[in-house]
Amino acid sequence: MNEISRPNNLDAFWMPFSANRSFKASPRLLARAEGMFYYTNDNREVLDGTAGLWCVNAGHGRREIVEAIQKQAAVLDFAPTFQMGHPIAFQAAARLAEILPDGLDRVFFTNSGSESADTALKIALAYHRARGEAQRVRLIGRERGYHGVGFGGISVGGISPNRKQFGAMLPYVDHLPHTHAPEHNAFTKGEPAWGAHLADALEGLVALHGADTIAAVMVEPVAGSTGVLVPPAGYLRRLRELCTKHGILLIFDEVITGFGRMGTNFGAERLGVVPDLMTMAKGLTNAAVPMGAVAASEAIYAGVVDGSPAGIELFHGYTYSGHPLASAAAIASMDLQRAEDLPGRALAIEPYWEQAVHSLRGLPNVVDIRNAGLIAGIELQGRAGLPTDRAVRVFQRCFDAGLLIRTTGDIVALSPPLIIETPHVDRIVETLSDAIRAEAA
Repeated sequence: MNEISRPNNLDAFWMPFSANRSFKASPRLLARAEGMFYYTNDNREVLDGTAGLWCVNAGHGRREIVEAIQKQAAVLDFAPTFQMGHPIAFQAAARLAEILPDGLDRVFFTNSGSESADTALKIALAYHRARGEAQRVRLIGRERGYHGVGFGGISVGGISPNRKQFGAMLPYVDHLPHTHAPEHNAFTKGEPAWGAHLADALEGLVALHGADTIAAVMVEPVAGSTGVLVPPAGYLRRLRELCTKHGILLIFDEVITGFGRMGTNFGAERLGVVPDLMTMAKGLTNAAVPMGAVAASEAIYAGVVDGSPAGIELFHGYTYSGHPLASAAAIASMDLQRAEDLPGRALAIEPYWEQAVHSLRGLPNVVDIRNAGLIAGIELQGRAGLPTDRAVRVFQRCFDAGLLIRTTGDIVALSPPLIIETPHVDRIVETLSDAIRAEAA
């Protein structure tokens, strides 16, 4: 028996977002990965239909990234960035600024999407305070939004199970309605035609709380972890207009939609809206080393830095902000994205992807299919009294058949590496189709 498969070796790790008892009774262990595939500890091939967790955009085990990390570890393993610096962190920030949407050119490094969300919210509050508007303390999220698991992120987030276990959230938080409307938009390809007016709910919150109390609105361009909710056409543009009108900062959470997944460097470009702040992580380093970032406009950076007394301007940061190994991985990942034109590859295969995933329409219990870029959500009719059961069983059938998918509630979420080719798409859809049919009862 392989050492790692012994049950007593599984006890110490309290697994995140996992049914620990169920998993440890029947573990699914991934031992290595290459390209589009994982391999289990018994060397079974598993096609990665989720890019790990929406993050391995360039595929697994990329030599260029591995070598960059190895080289950096031999030169400088760690250096602080509190009142100190090291060259590669500045290089990584400059390289990232080159591909950010116009107007976003200041970069604050974090270690994850959760940290990026909390950082962006704090920057928004600090910006308004530095400008003499300290009363702008209210943060607006969206129902069914996901912004990581820090208290800021879960407060503005709107996924109930992530919130209810922990009691009190941050004060001065409110939420926009979500945009999921299957009665109008079921089986839409790309942006739904109905729903742009839902952004006008912000006017209602302005009327309720006062515009001069609201600091920021945070949304995902495409809400991923809640089950792939694609914004209605014109919705984000309307939200941008309202935020500008009322002096409210608009924050895009691009942890999922960044680095090529939408067929552009960032979802903001694909959807034609530039926010004031943008959060990132996942594809920034191809997930090889944990790293996140927040991009800010020059106006926000100058507002905080020039509007503060001499000394430290923003009392916030992390020990590993701009970590040398993460910076090396980020530079290599961005260079790889450019050299192989991963956004262009994603855009080129998107029509085939869209047609393939929508071919699942008509299968038993498939009640909706949604897609944007190289993302798709297949919503299943849940079993009465057994929420999530059908999707979990489909997940297990797919894994047993050599395909990794992700489920949230009774929704199957797909987000493959951007190096995917048409035979991989066919295999994903065929395997998923078989699993859905097998769970028809």
